[in-house]
Amino acid sequence: MSKTLILFDVDGTLTAPRNEVKPDMLEALSKLSQNGFLVGIVGGSDISKIAEQLCKTELELKRSFEFVFSENGLVSFQKSGRGFVELSKDSMVQHLGEELMQKLINFCLHYMSQITLPCKRGTFIEYRRGMLNVSPVGRACSQEERDQFFQYDKEHNIRKDMVAALQKEFGSSNIKFSIGGQISIDVFPVGWDKTYCLQFVEARFECIHFVGDKTSPGGNDFEIFSDPRTIGHSVSSPDDTIELIGELIRSVASDQ
Repeated sequence: MSKTLILFDVDGTLTAPRNEVKPDMLEALSKLSQNGFLVGIVGGSDISKIAEQLCKTELELKRSFEFVFSENGLVSFQKSGRGFVELSKDSMVQHLGEELMQKLINFCLHYMSQITLPCKRGTFIEYRRGMLNVSPVGRACSQEERDQFFQYDKEHNIRKDMVAALQKEFGSSNIKFSIGGQISIDVFPVGWDKTYCLQFVEARFECIHFVGDKTSPGGNDFEIFSDPRTIGHSVSSPDDTIELIGELIRSVASDQ
């Protein structure tokens, strides 16, 4: 087994947010594997959404990458021969309890009901095993509406202000709030950010790289990007990621 693992975020890193991966990215990842690196995926979305974005069935996804960490690693798999093994399957509701979960959901729904935006659609809270994904505009928005909210949020700090309100209300409840993607906030127990996945790989590799786009404080890549167990790389787009992959391959070639 290679001594080096490279973990990639999905949205904004391998693909445009909630878009499908492009062939040149798949080619770059293939070249990375051919040059002796092991490749893993770590995303906040559930396994079906990650598979959809990477243009694979769930079964193909689990067999294509050395590790697949969905929901920050709460649901995770390792490739094994022609198949795969499941590493983890935990639940946020079991961890926090139903009473606190309902307080959290009710607060979010009430807060969002007081916000006026250019548009609102549906699916404002999506429950995943490892987190709540909270979206003021609603996950049912179109790509055009998603882009519109993203620009509006940059100017009006909708998500930043909501995170501050959540921290004030639940700051003593051992819950973390991170801005993710274009339209949402990830809500999860402290320690259940993307660093959760490192417990499954830190003892197996001499070197673990992480590549992500939301690496500033408050972003959902920040904790794993800045963790001492990883070498963090910040990118601004899939094209930036492809350029970084080329640099990593060239660095190996120059060492040989």
